[in-house]
Amino acid sequence: MRIKTLLIGGLLAVIMQACSDGPQLKQNVSGKAGEIIVVMNKGSWESGPGLALRSILAVDFPYLPQREPLFNLFNITENAFSSIFQTHRNIIICNINTELTESKMVVQKDIWAAPQIVVTLSGPDDESVATCIDENSDMLKNALEQAERNRVIQNSKKFEETSIRQIVTKAMGGSPYFPTGYRIKKQTNNFIWIAYETTYTTQGIFIYTYPYRSKEDLTLSRIIAERNLKLEKEVPGPLDNTYMTTNTLIEPSLRWVNYNNREFVEIRGFWDVKNDFMGGPFVCHCFYDRNNRNVVVLEAFVYAPRYPKRNYLRQVESIIYSFEWQKE
Repeated sequence: MRIKTLLIGGLLAVIMQACSDGPQLKQNVSGKAGEIIVVMNKGSWESGPGLALRSILAVDFPYLPQREPLFNLFNITENAFSSIFQTHRNIIICNINTELTESKMVVQKDIWAAPQIVVTLSGPDDESVATCIDENSDMLKNALEQAERNRVIQNSKKFEETSIRQIVTKAMGGSPYFPTGYRIKKQTNNFIWIAYETTYTTQGIFIYTYPYRSKEDLTLSRIIAERNLKLEKEVPGPLDNTYMTTNTLIEPSLRWVNYNNREFVEIRGFWDVKNDFMGGPFVCHCFYDRNNRNVVVLEAFVYAPRYPKRNYLRQVESIIYSFEWQKE
């Protein structure tokens, strides 16, 4: 019996040692989507570094019906930066040290939790850190936006409605990843409508194509014209003679995006329902198919009349960012 006890004890010791020597799992991040904890003394927060951060990260999120910031920034001091805050999803740390000779920005992942992004801004004084923020503004904003996007995509892949991606891939040659809760509302020739709906909100995705004609295919006027034709036919409103269309009072924006070895046109604007009062924001990704015969459109839209819309739109926009062509 004593020998058996010694053997069991030895085995447990080996197992415990193996566990301690192996990779340690990080706890899940805390905080809400779109929040950033900024670790910075009050003097810096109210002067150059804080002003520079707010001018980049607290500006209005584009094309929302009500004003909402790109991110919600919460300032705490270094002394208050306890373990409660260290697990937050998005953290910016300002390190001002007179012994430093230059300023720099360092982006790290998963220091205290996962999936986490931690940006450290270092410099000898407030002025140098503020300059560093200005000079790296695009990198800073893109890193934080990508971190938010990656969390949604990771969740979509982990808790995927596989059948939807299979249907979309068969019809379009590729597909985004759709998380649990999304359902196909409508499928016709070259048009698929997928949505996640609650009592008061809709996060929707349209996937459709239109034929290649010329180099004008990816201009704003052509994309919006094709959008209006497609939605008038496929997306009726709640009453007779009502249908989804594009708001013309505020002209949509267009920009080219390179992402994950793909190039596409991004359109942002507002959708309306003709002869009705419904409306909201939308984002389109438009690109040629593999054979350059059609333009593929992935559109994310939100209807949430009772609520702020930034996080809803960012979620569904992240889903269309996850698009992948079928492997050949």
